[in-house]
Amino acid sequence: MRSPPVRVKICGVNSPVALDAAISAGADMLGFVFFPPSPRALSPADAAALARLGTAEAERVGLFVDPDDAAIEAVLSALPLDVIQLHGSETPERCAAIRARFGLPVMKALGVASPSDLDALADYAPAVDRFLLDAKPPVGAELPGGNAAAFDWHLLSGRTVPRPWLLAGGLTPDNVARALAESGAPGVDVSSGVERPRGLKDPALIRAFVAAAKG
Repeated sequence: MRSPPVRVKICGVNSPVALDAAISAGADMLGFVFFPPSPRALSPADAAALARLGTAEAERVGLFVDPDDAAIEAVLSALPLDVIQLHGSETPERCAAIRARFGLPVMKALGVASPSDLDALADYAPAVDRFLLDAKPPVGAELPGGNAAAFDWHLLSGRTVPRPWLLAGGLTPDNVARALAESGAPGVDVSSGVERPRGLKDPALIRAFVAAAKG
């Protein structure tokens, strides 16, 4: 039986050029970052303007870090999202509350550095719809993700993840095929790995990444 196609999310889309490259390359998800410290951050108005250029072919994912309800409401009043991504220290209870309050699927990012970090999957599974398994940020890092750091992909090999999930952390066009093979991931998420310089997406790298992941 043929395996399902790999799903690809391009995160931190913040320009028309990046959006066009991601859509034309066949990305399945576009991530818009609503976390001001990030070099990829957008205001709700800027994200809405980008979305109007054409995102019907891909899911729109809003990335938030420990948001209050007002922050999410401000974004949703400007543009519809398909998925809310929570990339902070949100508890399972908070994830469940956000899912119930806004009626949208929730994707929870979990930082991974050792096998014990995966124990949290069971706690979060009843409260979320998807997982993003990312490299745990380095000590002192300002950002919870997008730090160009990878973890040991073999930690996930043969592991049953109780929800659909994406692999993230340190992925590039050069290593994504190996990451998929070693982890068994059904999908991948990339941000810094398709940037040159930091915070600015490179269309050629986006196309190369999607081709390598789906190839």
